[in-house]
Amino acid sequence: MIYIEEPLLDTAGAPVTPGYIAPGPGAADAAPDPKSWWDRLDGDMRKVLETFEDLEPLPIETLTAEAAREQPTVADAALTLLRQRKLDRISELGVDTQDIIIEGAAGPLPARLYGVDPDRQADARLKPVVVYWHGGGFVLADLNTYDSSPRVIAKFSGAVVISCDYRHAPEDKFPAAHDDAFAAYKWVLAHAESFGGDPAKVAVMGESAGGNLAANVAIRARDEGVPAPVYQALIYPVAGHDMGTPSYLENAHAKPLNKAMMGWFVEKYLNVPSEAYDPRINLLAANLAGLPDATVVCAEIDPLRSEGEALAEKLKSAGSEVRAHTFGGVTHEFFGMGLVVKDAAAAEQMVAHNLKRAFGTAILPI
Repeated sequence: MIYIEEPLLDTAGAPVTPGYIAPGPGAADAAPDPKSWWDRLDGDMRKVLETFEDLEPLPIETLTAEAAREQPTVADAALTLLRQRKLDRISELGVDTQDIIIEGAAGPLPARLYGVDPDRQADARLKPVVVYWHGGGFVLADLNTYDSSPRVIAKFSGAVVISCDYRHAPEDKFPAAHDDAFAAYKWVLAHAESFGGDPAKVAVMGESAGGNLAANVAIRARDEGVPAPVYQALIYPVAGHDMGTPSYLENAHAKPLNKAMMGWFVEKYLNVPSEAYDPRINLLAANLAGLPDATVVCAEIDPLRSEGEALAEKLKSAGSEVRAHTFGGVTHEFFGMGLVVKDAAAAEQMVAHNLKRAFGTAILPI
């Protein structure tokens, strides 16, 4: 079963077949006004982006990777709003954390545990585990930038969430991040009990580039005979290679993610442009059979919306049960902002509930 808010259509209103979608003649003329995306924002999201603009970020696509990593983020804008409203994310969510080191594909990597019990007894019941990867186009961000999402999922799912970092481009190019993600997943399977986690109940989750990594972990686990994740939660995942989809045209100039930024990310991570066709990047060309059930969350005002919706359809066609929803009036990066954006709170609860269903811990209606 799959639930998608909007059908996937091309600019002429015709159904789109998942896969490569070449922009047709006149596609540029069909694109909306560069500022039209702003008019589609809901009130909460608009306030976050107004605050983001007040922080005066420079266009990422004009910067070096080093300089881009120093720019204010939309997460900083959300934190600014929390401070203005006399709220604190850590105290509001009340989730214990612990920073640890795990083993990546090429050496140690930082990770952060959420929802660990510091007073856990040796005979205490093991908790489900969610392995989480952050976004940032394989170039930007870290565990601190994406602290809210794993924190809130730990709060509402009752699972231990482990947020795993990975090597970033351009210092380490494709498939470095992908290899690190799979190494992290195997590390969690082997060490879950050491932090109170149940190795038989491990799900994968990621946002944007991290959503791509999470899906790839599920695929690679299937292909290499490693125990499969029990579920995958994919939040506006990088899933295709085509920048001529309806959502790219509609949101070419949107913030905090736009078409130019995606081109910049691709150039930084890939060794050569043809790697965009690799099924690890272009998930729409991957073999999706035999994968865990999934939740796919998309944002209306996001260049990645069309490919996320297409991925949900392809997962369904391949046999997975998919619960997918496109949230209107919000942008890329809205997830994790539940304390300031109502739709984010709804998306977080949706993901947490679906994880609990997969873990067998949800209270279901009779």
